[in-house]
This record gives sequence, C-alpha cells and structure tokens, in this order.
Amino acid sequence: MYLHAMGHFNPENIISNKFLEDLDIGTSNEWILERVGIVNRRTVLPLDYIRETKNKDFRAAFEARLYKNSQMAAASARKALARANLKPEDIGMVVAGSSSPDNIAPAESSAVAAELGIEVPCLDMNSACSSFGMQMNYLSMMQPDALPPYVLVVDSETLTKSVDYSNRSIAVLFGDGSAAAIISSRVPSRAAFVSSTFGSRPSAWEKVGIDWNWRFYQDGNAVQGFAIRKTTEGVRDLKNVYADSAKRFIFIGHQANLGMLTTVCERTGITPENHWYGVDQFGNTGCCGAPAVLSAHWDEIQSGDGVAMSIVGAGLSWAHLMLTIGDEQ
Repeated sequence: MYLHAMGHFNPENIISNKFLEDLDIGTSNEWILERVGIVNRRTVLPLDYIRETKNKDFRAAFEARLYKNSQMAAASARKALARANLKPEDIGMVVAGSSSPDNIAPAESSAVAAELGIEVPCLDMNSACSSFGMQMNYLSMMQPDALPPYVLVVDSETLTKSVDYSNRSIAVLFGDGSAAAIISSRVPSRAAFVSSTFGSRPSAWEKVGIDWNWRFYQDGNAVQGFAIRKTTEGVRDLKNVYADSAKRFIFIGHQANLGMLTTVCERTGITPENHWYGVDQFGNTGCCGAPAVLSAHWDEIQSGDGVAMSIVGAGLSWAHLMLTIGDEQ
C-alpha cells in the first residue's frame, strides 16, 4: 500500500504540568515526569472550563469543546493533501477511526467528508488506539482495483472530554488531536507499507475503554504490561526481517507514555535518535498518536529508511506495520 502523505493537527489549548499542579489534585511536575514522562497535552476544552468543573459532567464537555473530531480531522487532511499536491476532489473514499467519536451514527467519516466538501463513499474502521494500524492492514488486503486511486484515512481523538480532572492518574495522560494519511493501492509513491499485521485478545476487552457514560477507565498495570510486551514483540519481529536492509531503522510506537516507549527501546536495541515520539508534548492522543508522529517527521524521511510502527490499543488489540522509503518519484 503506497503512502503519499501524512498530516496532523492539535488544538491550541495546552494542559501543562503546572496547570495540573494548580488543580490541586495531588500531583506535581516531578510526579508526572517520573511516572509518564509527559510535559504538555493539547485539549479541545477551554482551560477555564477544566479549572471550574474538572470535567465532572462528561456530557457537558460536548457542549464546551472548541473543536469537533471532524473539524480536526479535516485540518489534518488538508495538510496531507497539500503535501501530496492533491485536491479534496481527488479523494475517492474516506475511512475514519476514533476511540472518542462525537456521535454513534452516522459514520464519523461522513462528517469529515462534509467538512472537506466531497461526496464519496465513507465508512469507519475502529479498533480504538490501534485503529491506524488496523486500517492499513485491512485496506492493504483489498483488491487494488476495488479501491479508488486515492483513499483518505483519518483518525481523530477528543479524549480529554472523557477525562475526570479530579483523578490524577488519568488527568496526566491524555491529549487531543488528529492525523490523516493519503494512501493508494495503484498510484506509486516513494513510501509504501510492505508489511502489516493485526491481532486482538477479546477476553481482555474490559481492561481499558470508554463506557456508556463517556468515562475513561483502565486497569493501568495490566494495560501497561500488555503494551510493553506486544510492542516489544512487534518491533523485534520487524527488526529481524527489515533492519539489515534499512539505512535507518526507525521506531514509532503507540504514544501511551514515555516510560512504556523507553522500555521497548531498551529491550529491542532502538537508539534514541531512531526513536520518534511526541507523547512528551502532546500526551496520549489515542489512535492518532503514532500516525501524528510520522506526520511530524514527514519532511525528515530519507531514501532507504525503514519505519517500524507498533501500535497497541483497547480490545485488547495490536497492529504492526513496516514502512519503507524509496527514492523520490
């Protein structure tokens, strides 16, 4: 599956560690950095709203938000379109995913297409935080002539509207944002996904999620252990096959927290310069985290690079992707 461009967007409002300290919820900059390595996060919510309410009423957050998922997704899509030198009308299908959709029905991809002003087939493919990897895996298995020349894949998250800001263990983790990818099964580009896998463990589906009341919950220790093990396994497998032929073997993981990612790097021998991440400045942004990191480094990719993406999520689910970079087209 050819990858023509990436795009990303994050809202302007910043939840800093100092902001969380001032909420008087028993946390501090040192406590946060030691446990999760996160400095800042972005939110669609007004900061005064968080200060005054600590987001106790999750449904009220829908009214208070400054951006909808579809608006952020469209912003990241426009960035990807500009990089690919394409127009919205060149897109023949929109696929979307989210752990924190704005509505149950219709598909959120329809709202994204409407924001872009295009009338094309729209569907959602969602496996929580692993959605981007799952989307690439299943789209790559379709017959090339069954897809339009260009497909827009968008993953958008407004996780902060499901965060209880009186709970320090949750408040320090999450941020909002979106990522977009323009892919093609027929039109060549210098970047291509040459390997993709997806799996899940449904027996553990209750370990992490967002419930009927839009409240985020998780069994933190179990989820952290799962994330480290599955990511390590995926990176090792990809490294064994592709590292020797890559000019640089770069790792991008699910942006859960910096501690998890650092442990994976230590276990798999990934050096700091070949570990791309953004969790320290944007927090855990769910399914848009890993693709947003790729987008942030899009102008840095070089011929001969191999980018291993190992992404885990609720379900429990996981996806492993190998992106190779060829010469300029």
